[in-house]
Amino acid sequence: MPPSSRQPADQSADGLLTPGDLPPGWHLPDRFPGERADDASSQIDAVLGYADQAGSVAEGAGRPGSQQNETADGRWRYIEHTATGTRVLIRLQRQAFAVPEEVRITGVVYLPWRAGSPITSQDLRQLPTARIEAAINKRLFAMKRVGAASAGKIALPSGRKVREKDLLAPLGDPKKTPDFYELVAFQHGRLASDGDANPTATMARTSGVALSTAQGWVAKARARGLLPPGRRGRAG
Repeated sequence: MPPSSRQPADQSADGLLTPGDLPPGWHLPDRFPGERADDASSQIDAVLGYADQAGSVAEGAGRPGSQQNETADGRWRYIEHTATGTRVLIRLQRQAFAVPEEVRITGVVYLPWRAGSPITSQDLRQLPTARIEAAINKRLFAMKRVGAASAGKIALPSGRKVREKDLLAPLGDPKKTPDFYELVAFQHGRLASDGDANPTATMARTSGVALSTAQGWVAKARARGLLPPGRRGRAG
């Protein structure tokens, strides 16, 4: 068997976090902490109690309205601040049922360069978590935010507002409905978050169109960056 091309301790091998996702002043070491040749994410989860949480969340998977977000698939990555030597472990977790889908930082372990040094609130505020999340999602999903929710309503790019409870209504004619593909993205995401195994088929039934038509709507929403790319092996 030929040797693996993956270097031991290559943190960017799976493409979840790359050096280009980090803002200036931070870098992604090739190695895992302690020169480990394996990914210790599952062990860290177990120590911090994430393993127990994953089990309890999995028990609710498939229930209507379940907010399960692949907790067990979180991955810890080790970054360093060049100037201060600060070491940080961040837990990256795919939010599969978010609207739209994204990767979020769901855990942080902050380690000053010198063991035992105090950590101030200012130190924690300076952690660039939001910038890292934004860079990852832009690279993986080329996402465009299509609206913000306020008081139960979502503001769309045209200025039109729709009630969140109306997101599952028939979509209408793409040539006559303002923000049509934004609505396609929201409806698809809402159905996925409710545990629908094939959101596109449900959208077709709701709007009274052929499945191929709804598939075309979803494809155009993805092409416009309103939905992330489809994932292999997942219907809808």
